[in-house]
Amino acid sequence: MAEEAKKLAAYAAVDNHIQNNQVVGVGSGSTIVYAVDRLAERVRQEKLNIVCVPTSFQARQLILQHGLTLSDLDRHPELDVAIDGADEVDAALTLIKGGGGCLTQEKIVAGCAKHFIVIADYRKDSKALGQQWKKGVPVEVIPMAYVPVSRAIARRFGGEAVLRMAVSKAGPVVTDNSNFILDWKFEHAENWKEVNTSVLLTKAAFI
Repeated sequence: MAEEAKKLAAYAAVDNHIQNNQVVGVGSGSTIVYAVDRLAERVRQEKLNIVCVPTSFQARQLILQHGLTLSDLDRHPELDVAIDGADEVDAALTLIKGGGGCLTQEKIVAGCAKHFIVIADYRKDSKALGQQWKKGVPVEVIPMAYVPVSRAIARRFGGEAVLRMAVSKAGPVVTDNSNFILDWKFEHAENWKEVNTSVLLTKAAFI
């Protein structure tokens, strides 16, 4: 049921928001696989002219595997639309993203798009962040700063920002940007706009 819900949401996002002659930001994660499947299908069937800008190595490989046109922000700094998934969505449409390890590039690509479309199935819906997603808010940070940043977050907002460790290798998870990830486990509801701005000012990329 969950996979079918992801597929339906991804197909709807592509069918309703992607048109001919667009530059499209392609997000990361398991739901995006279905979105790229549908995008490639539409490109073949409708002869669409679509240029794709990836948010991660995974997204880049998906674009190439499906024979779609690959580009980057150097050649296409302005995108018509970006499509990505989310780990949790609250009633105000505030998102937790980055659970899979793709953070900074996703945020940059989304920020370059005129429209940002989020694919989320029923499992991601919450009245308040933290109800469904229990692993904390991911924060990407350069390795040398992870201790000062984790302390600054805890001091400013409470909770605990924990270095994410790898499962199948020794040591921490390393992002496509060669950075570390902190998972901030907050204690209560927050002013998320303030949190976002404050964490960015601590030199971390918060999504």
